[in-house]
Amino acid sequence: MAGHSKWAGIKHKKAVVDAQKGKAFSKAAREMMAAAKLGGGNPDANPRLRLAMAKAREVNMPKDKIEQAIKKGTGELPGVMYEEMVIEGYGPGGVAILVQALSDNKNRTTSELRNIFDKHSGNVAGAGSVSWQFQKKGVIIVSAKLIDEDRLMNLVLDAGAEDLKLDGDTYTVTASPQDLEHVKQALSSRNLSWESAELMLVASSSVRVDNPSQARQLLGLLDALEDHDDTQHVFANFDIPDAILAEHTTA
Repeated sequence: MAGHSKWAGIKHKKAVVDAQKGKAFSKAAREMMAAAKLGGGNPDANPRLRLAMAKAREVNMPKDKIEQAIKKGTGELPGVMYEEMVIEGYGPGGVAILVQALSDNKNRTTSELRNIFDKHSGNVAGAGSVSWQFQKKGVIIVSAKLIDEDRLMNLVLDAGAEDLKLDGDTYTVTASPQDLEHVKQALSSRNLSWESAELMLVASSSVRVDNPSQARQLLGLLDALEDHDDTQHVFANFDIPDAILAEHTTA
């Protein structure tokens, strides 16, 4: 899934840019609130919160805002409570799409996301229709400028990683959720930083979309879903030629 792995890196760079508009702060805050509500406000005992805090720091969210979000999640401060929800559907070319959202009004969010699918030649499907195609994995994006592939391969595999792929100027390291922290620690021990490290849903197989028109429609749909205020994550099983991805990113 070279195209989709590259898209993960593109989305990360976009998130950093979005921080200037406050959108990334909002998404990070909601995730920390949800994580703290479910597992408590101590990141040492709450892996989901620990990851959410790391993502917040990646987009330069101020420390006081991070603390406020956690306290809202635990109920120490008043705030809107968000419910987790998942929307499943298909995009142009038959690509499976799964949207994870946090909403204070699930009916409104469902209606708005359904409209986005409709407007971009996609359609919403029933619960469970596409989720079976995805597995939760830890995914780390590392700049290829920092280390050669063989050295990185030995390092991450020894730490428990399952796979390593070179996609242009970045490596994508995949690990089981329980081994994600071990791999991050191994990278840190060699003073290697990462562009992003998070739990993602990774598709077991991919759908190749070579038709330029369909590919552009699909990328437009994914962008629109990502941009919705309630959306936290969008996962899809597409494989699009690098040239089309590059064209879309530049545009």
